[in-house]
Amino acid sequence: MQRKPLVAIVDDNESIRETTKDLLESAGLDVATFASAEDFLGSAPLPDLSCAVADMRMSGMNGLALHEHLLAAGTPVPIILMTAYPDERARARALETGVVAYLTKPFTDAELLGCIGAAVRERSR
Repeated sequence: MQRKPLVAIVDDNESIRETTKDLLESAGLDVATFASAEDFLGSAPLPDLSCAVADMRMSGMNGLALHEHLLAAGTPVPIILMTAYPDERARARALETGVVAYLTKPFTDAELLGCIGAAVRERSR
């Protein structure tokens, strides 16, 4: 029996975490939520993750710094960054470093699920 993809949500906004979790679970995905990048790094099941969806702006380590930390540690988890504060330079840098997608809030459920599908396919290669 094939495992369901496991997606981590890393966002300091509890409402966003819970809403996103509900969406992903309704789409048949397993979900783990984290209130910060530091919480994620301290307890996420990294080898089992299909991808992570992280907020670009969080207190402490932001989403891009989390992505760069994972790359430097040799743990290339596909990352989807989301932000309510569009910044073209940050977007370009994120995409240059290999994030799967850089979504600007508000985005549609279909956009997020499409990006997660791409990340899951990337991880399974």
